[in-house]
Amino acid sequence: MGIKWRIALIGSLLILAGGAAAGYAVNEQVPGQLNGTPLIAVGEVKKSLKDIIFETQKMVVMIETETGLQGSGFLYNLEGDLITNAHVVEGVRHVRVKTADARDLDGEVIGISTETDVAVVRVKELVGTQPLSMMRYERGEVGDDVMAIGSPLGFQNTVTTGIISGVGRSFQIAPYTYKDLYQISAPIARGNSGGPLVDMNTGAVLGINSAGLEDEGIGFSIPISNVLSMAEGWSRQPMDRLPNLKVVETHDEKEQDVSLDQMAEYLVKHYYDSLNNRDYVYAYSLLGEGWKEGTSYVKFREGYLTTRNVVIDDTHVSSPEDNEATVTAILSVDERKDGKYALSKYQVSYRIGYENDQLKLISGKGKAIRK
Repeated sequence: MGIKWRIALIGSLLILAGGAAAGYAVNEQVPGQLNGTPLIAVGEVKKSLKDIIFETQKMVVMIETETGLQGSGFLYNLEGDLITNAHVVEGVRHVRVKTADARDLDGEVIGISTETDVAVVRVKELVGTQPLSMMRYERGEVGDDVMAIGSPLGFQNTVTTGIISGVGRSFQIAPYTYKDLYQISAPIARGNSGGPLVDMNTGAVLGINSAGLEDEGIGFSIPISNVLSMAEGWSRQPMDRLPNLKVVETHDEKEQDVSLDQMAEYLVKHYYDSLNNRDYVYAYSLLGEGWKEGTSYVKFREGYLTTRNVVIDDTHVSSPEDNEATVTAILSVDERKDGKYALSKYQVSYRIGYENDQLKLISGKGKAIRK
């Protein structure tokens, strides 16, 4: 029995020693060999479709040229570069870019193709802004849920949804040749060209909306993976000379410009879109400096924490001064009171004007509408 007991004791000591050595190896050697990201993403929250739409809209712009052309574009890199269709900016070097937060910026065409309907516009003020995610390697498939975002007929940041109903479509609309296109059930109207085709599940850009049959509700989009390297080449080395450049000698013709009233109404709607999406930082950025000085961000945010689903029932816009507009709106708001949500009605009025060439909410006031 003594011999067996000693043998068992020795075996136990060996096991303990082996376990300690293994523990030392795990603690000291293994961490140095780990160089990747965790296999399991802890705390990752899947974005809702509403979140994806809102985040995408902020990076989609309206593009206008001196020749009267109008279309859309989207930010694709940190250099302030927008991808759009070549037919939107053909014949010009400089364009006007209107952002989702109502800024009116200058853009320069730095690359354009005469065969593929793709171009790149650089906007210095957008340098460093986080761009949309590009579907660089993956391809969309028939049945994928998608949305097209753009400015059809001048209505900025319009969203149409559908599916990829076909792939590999090809045709020619002189001077451009369209190859290997996505066919989508989301219609592409005039002004929507150049906007992104976005995967509704991930928010990544699948393609560039380029052509459509409006009467039949069919659109066509160039896969982003087919032209991304071309766009990146122009971003690295902008073109010195643009093909087919037209010289605009006169500005006597009246431009089809968006009026201040229209922009002011859009800004108010965009402001409430931001609040509905709980993007309080972005909504706060739309306020004028004078308003911000009197209202801290913390106080601003606290004022909206008990509200949700703000719906604009009606708006009225007037322009008492040349560079200012007043927007009066009737709102329906779900407000939390005593732990429950109840519908309330408000009348709000905002003074809209320019600060440093950016349209801002200068001041605002509101009152409850008694039932």
